[in-house]
Amino acid sequence: MMAVSIITFGLFFMQGAGKTYNVADLESNATIDVTDDKYYGADHTEDPIQYEMKIPTSGPHNPHDIKFGFYTDFPGYNYLVHNLEHGDIIIYYRENASEDLKEHLKYLAKFREAGAGILAVPNKDIPEGSEVVVTAWTKTMKLDQFDDAKVGTFINKYINQGPEKIPASVRQGGGTM
Repeated sequence: MMAVSIITFGLFFMQGAGKTYNVADLESNATIDVTDDKYYGADHTEDPIQYEMKIPTSGPHNPHDIKFGFYTDFPGYNYLVHNLEHGDIIIYYRENASEDLKEHLKYLAKFREAGAGILAVPNKDIPEGSEVVVTAWTKTMKLDQFDDAKVGTFINKYINQGPEKIPASVRQGGGTM
């Protein structure tokens, strides 16, 4: 009985082990409307930061970035802008998003390209009428409704395109926090 429990437990945790999440597997042939945002610099600071943009895509930021993944709490733009500098993609969603959307964002947050990844983060600054906002370094795409093909196209086009590329062997799983 103990052996069966151990095997069952091991099989449960091994499901998905070794599975790769390659961004090339995402849909990537949709027409997308992306804003080229103003460049506000890339200085590192631990001082409080007042951003020019409601949802910033560049500018001064904390010297620490955060790990890839799905977040239920907003970690702060000062960290997220650093993630963008490293070529990560951030998908901002509304706190009251459907459970289906949240589950799908958890799935997308597993994808990687070289030393860059994806973060899904709740955000109160999403403009009225938009369901999600997807960002990369100096790039913004607002979507009235989540669209897998458009998000996949954005990810494929902009992931790992930040000015500070960190090798995957160094940046396993994302940031320092």
